[in-house]
Amino acid sequence: MVRYFLFLLVLITILIVSIAGLRDYSFLPHKTKRPPIEIFPDMVRQAKVKAQSPSDFYADGRGARSHVDGTVPVGYSAPESSAQASEGVATMGSPYNVVIFSGKQDYADTGKVGTNWGNGLPFNATMATLERGRERYQIQCAVCHGATGGGNGIATKYGLVGVASFNQQRIREMNDGEIYNTIVNGKNSMLGYGSVIQVPDRWAIVAYIRALQRSQNATINDVPATERTALTGTNASASTIAPAKQ
Repeated sequence: MVRYFLFLLVLITILIVSIAGLRDYSFLPHKTKRPPIEIFPDMVRQAKVKAQSPSDFYADGRGARSHVDGTVPVGYSAPESSAQASEGVATMGSPYNVVIFSGKQDYADTGKVGTNWGNGLPFNATMATLERGRERYQIQCAVCHGATGGGNGIATKYGLVGVASFNQQRIREMNDGEIYNTIVNGKNSMLGYGSVIQVPDRWAIVAYIRALQRSQNATINDVPATERTALTGTNASASTIAPAKQ
């Protein structure tokens, strides 16, 4: 009895596999174009609209839909009015706030001049720019790179390895445009932050990173002469200022 049961079970299994699993295979003598019978459809055959494909779901037959009014590219904000722009320039010190996005692939948007990484900010930085960069850096970057950019943020205490220190000579010599691109698109194990950090803030972070690098490798000559005595007790010009503790 058991023998017949096992034999019947094997036949049923072969039948189910043949019907459900062997459809649309090229080695079959009579190949069918119908997809395999699936209890749970594969993602490749799920109900969805593929890019640039028609769809009978909408009355116009188009799968792609027009953007909702007011839609802006990821990582950008809507263009500001003249009054808002003027206020933005006054508070952040960035004339680039006047037009946040324009559809152009210029230096401010890509960090590139032609095919090469550029250097410098696309606007004149002020103390307000550095303060904004410090704020955004503390929110998005310090958890991995550390408060002083030493690559020793709190995430490294919990197993994250390979975090770059901004004090490496390689990064100190890196063009501003490449640092900007890394913020946007990420690099190695670092994910891109282009979707959560808007264009002016990206450049503000670049400016703050440069300030961090300067602070960790500063000399007494970087301090105004009128303030050197307060720091050293002398007017010495060759002493090195101790960097902030990591």
